[in-house]
Amino acid sequence: MLTFLIRRIFSAIVISFGVATLVFLFIHLIPGDPVEVMLGDSARPTDREALRHALHLDLPLTTQYIDYFKGLFKGDWGLSIHQHKPVFDLIYERIPATLNLTISALFFALLMALPMGVIAAKNAGKWQDYSAMSFSLIAVSMPNFWLGPVLILVFSVNLGWLPISGNDYPQSIILPAMTLGLSLSAILARMVRSSLLEVLNEDFIRTAMAKGVSESQIIWKHALGNAWLPVITLLGLQLGALLGGAVITEAVFSWPGIGTLLIDSIGQRDYPIVQGCVLMISLTYVVVNTLTDILYAQLDPRIRLEAN
Repeated sequence: MLTFLIRRIFSAIVISFGVATLVFLFIHLIPGDPVEVMLGDSARPTDREALRHALHLDLPLTTQYIDYFKGLFKGDWGLSIHQHKPVFDLIYERIPATLNLTISALFFALLMALPMGVIAAKNAGKWQDYSAMSFSLIAVSMPNFWLGPVLILVFSVNLGWLPISGNDYPQSIILPAMTLGLSLSAILARMVRSSLLEVLNEDFIRTAMAKGVSESQIIWKHALGNAWLPVITLLGLQLGALLGGAVITEAVFSWPGIGTLLIDSIGQRDYPIVQGCVLMISLTYVVVNTLTDILYAQLDPRIRLEAN
């Protein structure tokens, strides 16, 4: 297990290094001069040079690259151009809101996917199965930028049940979580159904049925417990998609998270914040996938043996 952990952690470090490099290149090697984009064509040459010096863009690219990683190791992610505050502090202030939205969306997805997948597997080939899978197909086909406004029109504008935007009230989380978690619930439901159908055909399930174990115990205790491994893998992969989708969802609902900060910074041409937000989302994705690998190996010893 120790060898497996060391390999996974080393792999995560290498990937994180590559991600940070790509984020650096994303800002510094895109066509055009970022200083001209931020200041406009009417800016004076002295102002351009001052901003270029403040952003260290007047230094050689290799020097900027080395200084960039030195700053990351020290926790210095740069300074916001418009707000004149450390980028890391601005992102850190937004993490709780994004984390709250992501966890709520994940909870909503599991709350929808587990019953739907179990019902579909229990009634494979019947109308319940077709109904659940048809709903999942519809749900996964609806993009966040369309679903969010529709939910606002229905539950906020027409019915007046829930707030339109912001996070001023406890119930403000409901619509953003539904928007972000619905497509994930559809994907998870199909995976739960597929995994359960495989497990329900195993010999130990037939033995439990022969002993007179109730159907609910067989499914929720025996079968579902052994069907979790592929579901956990999918959860780890889709959590990164949740973070990416949160950018759009936060913009639709004016949710004060990292996604809204990223969108606002793009509009303001505040490239240090854009760079920091992309880096934070990417590193979170790497960490989550590494933890998923470790959890998967903990639940299934065969993974550790294959790795060794």
